[in-house]
Amino acid sequence: MSAQRMTREYFPVSPKASIKIRPLAQAATLFVLALPLAGCGTGALWDKFTAKDDTFVEEPADKLYNEGLFLMNEKKDMKAANKKFEEVDRQHPYSDWARKSLLMSAYAAYQGGDYDGCIGAATRYVTLHPGSPDAAYAQYLIAASHYDQIPDISRDQGRTEKAVASLEEVVRKYPSSEYAVSAKAKIEGARDQLAGKEMNVGRYYMQKRDYTAAINRFKAVVTQYQTTRHVEEALFRLTEAYMAIGIVGEAQTAAAVLGHNFPDSRWYKDAYNLVKSGGLEPSENQGSWISRTFKKMGLG
Repeated sequence: MSAQRMTREYFPVSPKASIKIRPLAQAATLFVLALPLAGCGTGALWDKFTAKDDTFVEEPADKLYNEGLFLMNEKKDMKAANKKFEEVDRQHPYSDWARKSLLMSAYAAYQGGDYDGCIGAATRYVTLHPGSPDAAYAQYLIAASHYDQIPDISRDQGRTEKAVASLEEVVRKYPSSEYAVSAKAKIEGARDQLAGKEMNVGRYYMQKRDYTAAINRFKAVVTQYQTTRHVEEALFRLTEAYMAIGIVGEAQTAAAVLGHNFPDSRWYKDAYNLVKSGGLEPSENQGSWISRTFKKMGLG
């Protein structure tokens, strides 16, 4: 059951009848009359007597659940809605309403931008109800919460790696679910981000003329992220870096593989011109790690 279906569930609710206890009122009157005779400390006693009564009152699970739906759908108050769903779990922990409310709590937290709260509630749902039809959606909420927190490529990509791992778990555990398709698309986006990070660091090393460190970064893109948009530039940068340190065979191979797989790429034109400037032609060495990597992926 998806969150969209669950948010449309409303159930009739009948309020509880209030209970009046007259003997308590009479005792309170006598207590008030006795206060002036108590001497020292009457202020503290009076404060205690007049304090608000926080006596716990249990409410029906369906009433709390529907109030949560109303706050979420009509008032758009995700924080207040979340409190109602959590109250269902607190007051009726073993009910079916508690199971539904736990998932709705995760959904409300996600909609409200409370990603850590969403991850916590959704993880608890998957742990407690692994066989539920909605476990796939709970797992997807965990992954989406990580995905929505992916930072720009100038920052640490720990969140991105968590997003990829969580999204892959959705695909692995629930391959036939409606969420697997969306998870696969998000995986490609997250992998592109990771490749972009490697490229960003590699360019930095190129500027510093630390060509060996740069090659390692571009190599990571070529070996791990071939399906991303960054692989074309990575092959050009490898051509550039290998030419700079005089390993022309690898430079020729990088240019040749780039031209074979992306003949219309602007990066191939730059790589071709760079190799030609050294009096060479793009030429693939079949034993090169670059050639082997692309053949292994079926791209060479």
